[in-house]
Amino acid sequence: MSGGTSTTISTEAGGAGHRVIRTGLIGLGMMGRHHARVMRTIEGTELVAVADPYGDKHGAAAGLPLYETVEQLIEHGVDAVMCAVPTGLHEEVGMKLAAAGVHVMVEKPIAENATAGARLVEAFESAGLVGAVGHIERFNPALQQLRSRIAAGELGDIYQVATRRQGPFPSRIADVGVVKDLGTHDIDLTAWIAQSPYADVNAKTYTASGRPHEDMIVATGRLASGVITNHIVNWLSPMKERLTIVTGERGAFVADTVTADLTFYENGSVPHEWDALSAFRGVSEGNVTRYAFAKAEPLKTEHEAFRDAIRGTGTGHVSMREGLDTLRVAEAMLESARTDQSIQL
Repeated sequence: MSGGTSTTISTEAGGAGHRVIRTGLIGLGMMGRHHARVMRTIEGTELVAVADPYGDKHGAAAGLPLYETVEQLIEHGVDAVMCAVPTGLHEEVGMKLAAAGVHVMVEKPIAENATAGARLVEAFESAGLVGAVGHIERFNPALQQLRSRIAAGELGDIYQVATRRQGPFPSRIADVGVVKDLGTHDIDLTAWIAQSPYADVNAKTYTASGRPHEDMIVATGRLASGVITNHIVNWLSPMKERLTIVTGERGAFVADTVTADLTFYENGSVPHEWDALSAFRGVSEGNVTRYAFAKAEPLKTEHEAFRDAIRGTGTGHVSMREGLDTLRVAEAMLESARTDQSIQL
């Protein structure tokens, strides 16, 4: 911990044998206010202070010391910090926290570009600190169920992962385009679900908002395992859609992360009596199953994984190195669209 007095062991608040982790939050914007709410509820941690040079316009800091700078937050005394500042500030803020010996989770993407992201990875790994990235979709209960069922072999061999992430334009996003803001969700979850990195990508982008950044992307690719991928991402659609479809040997899983539902479309096993259909050697429609399972709030699960990584009792967080891999794929997609060529990774 840096800048403050040590905290005593508390088996009630910190769990048996664990010291309470003093946490801080920098950035009180649209995401920051949700982090503040959830961080107050994480067992074994205590949110002790927040910081934002523009103040607390959403009223998220009630009852907490409110500072303007990361230096003041460090001086207050924190073990770990959630960094929810604009993407262009991730490196600057993260490097100061790393130098102070503070564990950090930054909102995705890890940084403005891969070069900055690599510097963050080096800083946290060399200091032996936990550096995490807030790729929250990994913690959606539908996707966690999906990954565990695929790992258990319920789908057999995987052929394709396809995602659709569409919705209205978010006026709060000004520093990056749709690929680094929304597309990084799909890049991260695809490699995580299939447990394989990207090998190549090919993409097309479109800009309609008048800003310098892209507003739409359609990207295809192939993972090192041979699984093919397809991503449709934009913030130009009047409807909100968040779907992940994994097609494999035994059928297809469809995860809707808006509702946190997971549905399995099984390959048919009933023989056709219609000759024209029975001549077709592909799959046919089978049973459809929508699973029932507990649905914890993804943001809370994400913070619990960060806490467990700090304690050394879990590895479920998204590491900065994984976040850097995701950002490199995103930049490869943008390069592919710019050059009209397939990009190898």
